[in-house]
Amino acid sequence: MRPIEMTGNATAGKQPPSPDRPLSWTVADCLAATGGQLLGQDTGRTFSRVVIDSRTITAEDLFVAVIGETHDGHSFVDEVIHSGVRGVIVQQRRLEGFPLQQWLESGTICIAVKDTTQALGALGRYHRRRNHASVVAITGSNGKTTTRQMTAAVVSRGYRTLSSRKNYNNHIGLPLTLFDICPQHRWAVVELGMNAPGEIATLSGICLPDIGVITNIGPAHLEGVGSLEGVMHAKGELLGNIHPDGTAVLNADDERVLRLAGGCRCRVLLYGLSEKATIRAVDIRPTDQGHTFRLILPSGDVRVGLDIPGKFMISNALAAAGVGQSIGLEADQIRKGLENFVPAAGRMNVLHTRGDFHIIDDTYNANPGSMAGALDTLSALRKDRRSFVVMGDMKELGGKSAELHHQVGDLAARSGITALFITGEFAEETAAGAAAAGLGQDRIVTGSKEQIVQSLIERLQPQDWILVKGSRAMAMEDIVRKLTVWADTKRQER
Repeated sequence: MRPIEMTGNATAGKQPPSPDRPLSWTVADCLAATGGQLLGQDTGRTFSRVVIDSRTITAEDLFVAVIGETHDGHSFVDEVIHSGVRGVIVQQRRLEGFPLQQWLESGTICIAVKDTTQALGALGRYHRRRNHASVVAITGSNGKTTTRQMTAAVVSRGYRTLSSRKNYNNHIGLPLTLFDICPQHRWAVVELGMNAPGEIATLSGICLPDIGVITNIGPAHLEGVGSLEGVMHAKGELLGNIHPDGTAVLNADDERVLRLAGGCRCRVLLYGLSEKATIRAVDIRPTDQGHTFRLILPSGDVRVGLDIPGKFMISNALAAAGVGQSIGLEADQIRKGLENFVPAAGRMNVLHTRGDFHIIDDTYNANPGSMAGALDTLSALRKDRRSFVVMGDMKELGGKSAELHHQVGDLAARSGITALFITGEFAEETAAGAAAAGLGQDRIVTGSKEQIVQSLIERLQPQDWILVKGSRAMAMEDIVRKLTVWADTKRQER
């Protein structure tokens, strides 16, 4: 992919950059990026990093006072200046009440902007454009993070690659990831999340993708977009910001994603199990740890072994393979990237405890589609052994919340589990769905996390399987921790 050329010479005259460190920032860079107003004089100062967390800042950094859900960075501006920081970006309307003259006399560079969060995004876009790295941006209702990590594992077989920090996929996290791009990087793989219409357009406008991936479209974030059609249009915003010479890598197994393909102005590459797909998986065989399959590529085919539970993981792997194909990697490079992938904590991790219990930790997030995939995985792994599901709320489903929790309860009951343990605001709706599908009341437990853990451990026997899943806000990893400690204790007792 062609790098996007910068205009002007804001970085002219700098020392040659270190290839393994991000480019530094001049005051001229900051003004060119944000269009902000410089208060005082440009002293020729440069900054090593752009930072929003006052706890990690150093004197060489530039502090941007973003306003988040729980903290307002303006509350910490005075503190960071007193600690030695000599560069801040603040909102124009917040200047009144600050000791501005005192800051300027101390040599502090202060830039005023209309909105500091928008300024952060503008800085991220500027930094993306002044580097030579191309960008892969991934969105979808399910599998974004796993697909992003798999894609980074594949792309890194051929190129120096940056991947998103943590789950940094929103208007604050995305710029923070882009700031990590160094001159040595040739690709950056980022993830785009959304809660409302327009957000994917904004995020993709910041990262300017050369390749865009849409994994699927399902009932997630309905609270913000209202319907599946709303989800489709919101995710489809990515396609409008892919470089015209770039590629959209799209899931051929998802009807709504296919509908989006028709409006692409760039090249489209389809992946999936469907005959319509160019990147396909055939001859799929289960293994003790996951699946093997024959990966079909335009350049040939290769056998791939994924040691990750869940047949749905094959779809994520095909998306990553599609990106690898798009950038010219060989089939064996793609295979090695996929086979070396290790999932992040809380994403379909199977924990075999010392107490001979098997816990599927899929606690990072949940929506109806990922719940269904997790239940299928549990059914495949447990074989003829007993299995239990510990389920927390699925958030951001709006007016469909009760109905969708009822459906998931129904699905859980029909999956052949031994018992269902439910916590959260919609526990009763989930329980009602399970009961309507024939799961006996003595096999359905609702309550607080502490209550259901206690009830669960009273029923568990060695070799049982336990799936734990819920939305991020439910912090279901607390239950995994407690179960693991208890299981290890049981081992010592025996």
